[in-house]
Amino acid sequence: MTEFLGLAFSPLGAAGTLALLFAFAFSLYALVGGVLAGRRGDSRLEQSTRMALWGNFAFVTLAIGTLEYSILHDDFSVRYVAQHSMTVSPTWVKVVTLWAALEGSILLWAWMLSLYAFLVSLTARRDVLRPWVMSVMALSVLFFVGLNLTVASPFTPVVDVPAQGQGPNPLLQNHWMMAVHPVLMYLGFVGLSVPFAYAIAALITGRLGESWLIQTRRWTMVAWAFLSAAIAAGGWWSYEILGWGGYWAWDPVENASFIPWLLATAFLHSVQIQERRRMLKGWNLYLIVFAYAATVLGTFLTRSGVVESVHAFSNGPIGPVFLVFFALLVALGAGLATWRLPHIRDLHSLDSPVSREGAVLGGNVIFVVFAALIVLATIFPILIEAARGFRTVVGPTFYDQFAIPLGLLLLLLMGAGPILPWRRLNGSLWLSLRWPLVAALLGGGLAFTLGVRNLGLALALGLCAYNLVGLGQLVWDSARARGGLGTLPSLVREYPRRYGAYLAHLGIVLMAVGIGFSSTYKAKQEVTLQLNKPQTIFGRQVTLTALNVEQRPERTSEVATVQVGGETLMPKLNTYVNMPQAVAMPAVKYHLMGDTYVTLLTAKRDQGWATVAVISSPLVGWIWWGTAVLLLGTALSLAAPVREVAPRVTPARPLAEGVTA
Repeated sequence: MTEFLGLAFSPLGAAGTLALLFAFAFSLYALVGGVLAGRRGDSRLEQSTRMALWGNFAFVTLAIGTLEYSILHDDFSVRYVAQHSMTVSPTWVKVVTLWAALEGSILLWAWMLSLYAFLVSLTARRDVLRPWVMSVMALSVLFFVGLNLTVASPFTPVVDVPAQGQGPNPLLQNHWMMAVHPVLMYLGFVGLSVPFAYAIAALITGRLGESWLIQTRRWTMVAWAFLSAAIAAGGWWSYEILGWGGYWAWDPVENASFIPWLLATAFLHSVQIQERRRMLKGWNLYLIVFAYAATVLGTFLTRSGVVESVHAFSNGPIGPVFLVFFALLVALGAGLATWRLPHIRDLHSLDSPVSREGAVLGGNVIFVVFAALIVLATIFPILIEAARGFRTVVGPTFYDQFAIPLGLLLLLLMGAGPILPWRRLNGSLWLSLRWPLVAALLGGGLAFTLGVRNLGLALALGLCAYNLVGLGQLVWDSARARGGLGTLPSLVREYPRRYGAYLAHLGIVLMAVGIGFSSTYKAKQEVTLQLNKPQTIFGRQVTLTALNVEQRPERTSEVATVQVGGETLMPKLNTYVNMPQAVAMPAVKYHLMGDTYVTLLTAKRDQGWATVAVISSPLVGWIWWGTAVLLLGTALSLAAPVREVAPRVTPARPLAEGVTA
């Protein structure tokens, strides 16, 4: 670091800032050029808009590369590096330090937005929507690059350059999941900007048919898949790091990721009705507008300091800026949709609530109500503090009061929807659903017989059996119509979207079982163990066999070796350089029916004892395996070809003639 005209000057910081200035200029040109190209129908101006997005991507890539280079080479003349990195950190920690704090995470967001905008400019169909789509994408890019140039600059120089740096938050260098979860989350959040941009383009141009949906189906599914994976990865991170043996606590920042997921899930289902039945055009426009706006609202909650969360960044001037951008997105999207609403005409209406359309629409309403209730519960403490001057807490019990019944209703509709025909059911509902309903009764009854006394869990298990049998019925009916189960591979190749949806629903069922058992029967016991003196906990013998110290350049670890029923676990207490507080690193052994989980709370090597928490959480691993199945189903659905024209829906027919999804 040097001085220039008496001011602190960092060469790398200056290079990064200059790259952001060029990126800002290119994104501003793309915004204005896209609008003018759309209004005038000027192909040359449209081409220059595409090139501007390419230039923007190049310079944001240069900026993020400059910051990463500064971190890896310990250039503490850059304030972000000085505050969030240190010389003794492992290389992988330095790499992920790029997004370990506010300014770097905003730069990563800006880079991913630029990447999506670049890819859209390469792949978008040459039609009347394209210039407007690029312009809306440029608007989002402009906002985030502007943040990095003003209130969230990662390249601010420091006058007194430290010798080592302060290092990242201990929780962010305590587990490799830091390299995965945030990236997945941003890919999901940013990915929703593409269908949002297409929706705005359709509203501006008045092209409100199915073209914009067809062009964005894969974009939406990819964003949804990243968001699903991010939520599961965040739960896994919480489970393995925080030491409480849980994965979801209705934390405000957890809610911030769940709200757009609910709205995006509703959108993915309701667009099928628009594609097949030319219905819900206005509803789908509002859904995707609020789904993308919810990602910005979630970012406001995460980075404004208005909520208390172990995941949140500290407060600062960035919160109000995000709130203004959220209001802008809502005003732009909802305003245009409301303006166009009198001209949006559905070609068909709901013939009967007992139909596939009825089930999907019912599920959509539940998803939206679910999201709205989470928003209200999350911001309620903020409103109370603003009105009365004190902060209250909305705990998990309140969320569970509406989340459990709404979740059960979704499981009910999820099983019925694919079985019911389009338009209306010609015949008996009982005959259509008799085997899934019988399975529900048997599953719930079996759970009660085996000792399940929690009503919510018993109902969930019954509905999971109902869904499994329903999926089996769909597969069997389709295969039988083709000549037997041997034709199933060819059916999957022919209809990947359908069978991908079945597989995704199976993943949801597995996750529901894991969530139900782990949340109902989770048990925790803290015990002080003397060396080589076993105790019995949850019916298993637990013995402390050793206490050691593990020394690394970046941290010191107290390590306990604990035998639990023949398994060896080594939980740790990590104390990092420049971070006086110790951070627990639980030890987990995964099993099909439940995990062995031990957290080290305190240890006294000289006295030969340690206090540990032993946690029993049955079937929790089913959540992660269910997520893998869900993502596999999504990947299979993405293999389906894009249809230029939505298929015609034939009149409803009795279930006996064959039902397809």
